[in-house]
Amino acid sequence: MLDPKTNASFDNHEDVVFVGGENEGFAGIIAIHSTTFGPAAGGCRIWDYNSVEEALTDALRLSRGMTYKNAMADLPLGGGKAVIYRINTERVDAFQRFGDAVEKLGGKYITAEDVGATVSDMRAIAGRTSYVAGLPKE
Repeated sequence: MLDPKTNASFDNHEDVVFVGGENEGFAGIIAIHSTTFGPAAGGCRIWDYNSVEEALTDALRLSRGMTYKNAMADLPLGGGKAVIYRINTERVDAFQRFGDAVEKLGGKYITAEDVGATVSDMRAIAGRTSYVAGLPKE
């Protein structure tokens, strides 16, 4: 497994979690840059990266950007981001399992839609955790 601290985009991130795996039907990374002002909030990007290292670099950069974005908007949130770089099962199953991973973080990270993710994906995540935003009012 990659050591996030050796990546040039690592910026004293509080936590970097590799989620999923061959038996889980998806693989991704949740990067938590800061929870100083509140739980780390940032979307879940679905992207076809050339390597796990490239996915890690993107997660680190994006999560740092969310820290500054949320702070500048004066929100009571820190910065985080997730990237999913492989889905090799039914999409709903993958996002439910991703929701399990978010739940295990106990509220340190709140996910939402980002590039490649849909409202349906957020609904699947919400079936496993309450730490998800971007759901329609129903």
